[in-house]
Formats: sequence, C-alpha cells, structure tokens
Amino acid sequence: MKVLFDPTYQKYPSQRYPIYARGGMVNCSSPQAAAAGLEALRAGGNAMDAAVAAAAALTVVEPTANGIGSDAFALVWSEKDQKLFGLNSSGPAPMEATVERILADHKDVDGAMPTYGWGPVTVSGAPKAWAELTSRFGRRTLAENVAPAVRYAREGYPCAPNLAVMWKRAFEKFKTTCTGEEFDEWYKAFTPEGRAYEAGDLIRLPRHADTLEEIGATNAASFYSGDLARKIDASSRKHGGYLRYEDLAAYEAKWVEPISVDYRGYQVCEIPPNGQGIVALMALNILKEFDFREKDCVETYHRQLEAMKMAFADAFHYVTDPDFMELDYHRLLDPAYGAQRAGEMGETAKIYTHSVPPKSGTVYLCCADGEGNMVSYIQSNYMGFGSGVVVEDTGISLQNRGHDFSLKEGDANVLRPGKRSYHTIIPGFLMQGGRPVGPFGVMGGYMQPQGHLQVMMNYIDFHLDPQQALDAPRWQWMRDNSVTVETRFDMELARQLQARGHNIRAELSTPSFGRGQMIVRLDNGTLVGGTESRTDSNIACF
Repeated sequence: MKVLFDPTYQKYPSQRYPIYARGGMVNCSSPQAAAAGLEALRAGGNAMDAAVAAAAALTVVEPTANGIGSDAFALVWSEKDQKLFGLNSSGPAPMEATVERILADHKDVDGAMPTYGWGPVTVSGAPKAWAELTSRFGRRTLAENVAPAVRYAREGYPCAPNLAVMWKRAFEKFKTTCTGEEFDEWYKAFTPEGRAYEAGDLIRLPRHADTLEEIGATNAASFYSGDLARKIDASSRKHGGYLRYEDLAAYEAKWVEPISVDYRGYQVCEIPPNGQGIVALMALNILKEFDFREKDCVETYHRQLEAMKMAFADAFHYVTDPDFMELDYHRLLDPAYGAQRAGEMGETAKIYTHSVPPKSGTVYLCCADGEGNMVSYIQSNYMGFGSGVVVEDTGISLQNRGHDFSLKEGDANVLRPGKRSYHTIIPGFLMQGGRPVGPFGVMGGYMQPQGHLQVMMNYIDFHLDPQQALDAPRWQWMRDNSVTVETRFDMELARQLQARGHNIRAELSTPSFGRGQMIVRLDNGTLVGGTESRTDSNIACF
C-alpha cells in the first residue's frame, strides 16, 4: 500500500500522559530498544540487564546517535547494596595521539582537532560498560542481553520517522565532508542503496549482528584484546589513525563516586568529571539561593540562563580528565561558591568568564525493576554517526569524541596521550534522604546539562509530573547572550527576556533541544515514567 502521509510532520501535536507500572519499566528513544530491555526483565533479568539489552539494541536501531564504538556512563542504584554507583566508561586518547602529530598530520583543520576520520577517534568504552554492568550486577550473560540487538540487526527493523530525519541529515553532510577512502565502509554499512533510509524502510545490519554476537560470547573481551581489537588496529593503521591494539587492551572502565548538590531537600546526582554533569550541579548550586514561585515568568528564566552561563564559563575553563585538572572539582560545588556566584547575578544578561572558587572543597535510557533497582544510562558517538569511520567488515562505527580536545598548550582540555576529554554525555539521578527517587537524563551535546536543570526544576520547583517535566517548552543557551527557545515557548516571555539583554531566537522543536527520559518511584513502589515527545521515544513496562 502506498503511504499517503508524511510520517515526519505532525500538524496536531499529541498529548502524552505519564505511564504507571509496577513490575518494571524501560524508557528509550526507540520502541525496539525499550522492548529489548523489557524482554530482559521478562526473562528474569534485573534493571541492569535491561539497561544493557536496551543499550546494545540502540546501537542497531538508532545508529545515527550511537554505535558499538561509543563511550558510555551510568548511575546505578543497587537495592541490595543500598547504594548509588557511578560508572565512567569513556575512553582516553590513543598513546600515539599527540598535539605535535595532530598538527603535522592535519594542517587542513587550521590548528584544531579534526572532526571526522580517524584523527578524533578515541578508545571506545561502551562494550566495556555492558560487560561491567552485566558482570557486577546482572543475572544474565552478556550474550543473552545482546541477543535482541543481534536479532534486530540480522532480521531487520523498520526505520522510524525521526531516525529517518537524522539519517538524511548525516548523509547530506557526509557527502561533502567525508569523501576519502577511510569513509567507504560507512557508506557500505549505512547507505547500501546509495541513499539515506526513509521512514518505513527495512534496515538490516548483518555485520553489526556478527560483531554484537562476538562481543556477547566473549563478554566484550574480543573488542579489547581479541579478534575485533586486531581488526580495529589494522583499520587504524591502514588509514593513518592513531588507535592501536595496545590502547584497547589497556583500557578499563572506572567505577566512580557520584557527585551531587542538595537542592530543595533533594540530592541531584551526576557522574564527576570528565563528564559535564557538574555543569548542571553548579547551576543548581547557584539557583538554590533564590525562591522560584512561578515557572512562566521572566525572572525565573533570566536566572536560569544566567546561572547556566556562569556554570559553563567555569566548566570550559576547568573541566577535563580529573587526573589533569588544576583544582579539586568538589570546590566548584561548594555552597559558599554557589552563593558567591548568585551574588554576581544582576537584572540584565551578562557574559561571564570563569571564577576561582574558595579552597574547600548523545542516546539516553533509564530502567527500573520491581525490586527497587534503577539505572540511568547514556552512550554516544558524539556527533551523529561520530567520526564517519566504520571498521571494515564489523559494523563498528567509531566515535569522534577526541574532537573536543584542545591543541593549545595551557588549556585544561589540551590533548595528551592516555587522557580523557571533556565529555558531554551525562546520566542523572535524583535522591531524597538517601533513598532513590529515580533516574533522568536529556541527551544532546551541550544541551544536556541545560536539559537536566530544566527538567529537575520542573519537577522539584514547579511540581510537574515526569511527562510534563519533559514536555515543557525548553530554552537553550548557545553562546555569549544568544539563546534559542522552542516555538511553543511563550513569546511574550521571550520579548521580556530580549528586553533584559538576552538575544532570543525561536526555533521549531527538534532533537537539538534534547531528548529525555525520566522514571520516579513512589513510596508504594509504583513507577511513574515520562518519555521524550521530541523523538521516536517509547516506554515498555509491565
């Protein structure tokens, strides 16, 4: 039957309600990935198994945003341990990647890190994250958890509307920016008919399936010290890359202590640097100095924007791999420092530089099971398909996370061999009185901490349910005093913000404003979930 409608156009936006469940819940940006997580729960797995199953599936059903070659972070509430755990599975720069070599080999990028190709490729952490979560907390094997993803890749799945939009966007960009031999495998893997997939097309990724199967069978060992690692090494050498077998074999994910700020009686938790979750916490640490009685008023939005600009100013100056930071990042979250920054805020928009605190101190999913375990998980290839590099005959698309490194000596985030870059992807988790409230996250580059702040204030300050907290019109600080707002944003408020010095521009609601998920557990154990209305999101539950 011929399709008579345009699946990417909604003349009459639908209204979503929060989803309630008891036995388990999986919130993803893809219905197939949510179903994969639910399959793991139904088969006797816990929330950690569900997160791995959904994450592996997302590399197949949303390759426009992540892949097997992604990085990953997670915040995990273990009901058995009565503890929130943090997992940093971001990879470092290869040992052969130095400022001198990059400048010598990439003169065409004008002294900056390259965006595409093998130059910005760093060690991939996602397969290690799957293995760590499964081994430490799961009840199933990694092979069992990745099985739905293998099935999707081998048997095929239909292209969703927003996935088609992102696929076309990447294809159009790559036609002009990714044209050398090192990109041939990307076109072979993701545009087999010489075009981007369209909504409703059946997508099959057979090499991707084989690789996921091998990762599952070896508990990810093949990716870091086996046949897959050797294939990655050979491809890198062939195309002039810096990544080597030794970089992969030496890699270990890090279990870290989450960081948090107290905000109105809640503890908002994030992964510590090198992730940028600290940006959201710094902004909340400033905003807790004010009372917000009304959401839709110019004072609320003005203060949110100013706090976010202050937080980014400090983060861009200080935040990188904590082993290379010039100060203890806990000092950036000192309540006294938040109060100091709040005191610098005026009635009009300003451009901020970093300050010195006192000495004291891009796919997201979330899961919950009926036993109390909860997971906030994120993984990303960074810019869409990432580097545009796919390792021959494997389906492994590699991230371009190294693009965020600086090549300027003296910068906090300057490239060093074995160093992890400032990282945009961040999972969030909300606690109260030492007990879990639930996981949340908003993916989308530098929008992520801005989305975290807005969703948390919507829930805590303005008492919106998880779905409304996600659906509310969003703003996004861009640079200097430039701010974009969704066209659903109140235009009278936009004019008032303009009068205060904010350079406001309205844009259609797109994934650039972030794509989020959220689960809250009520005192009686009921799970309340919200899922993103700006993309192909879905909640699977029972």
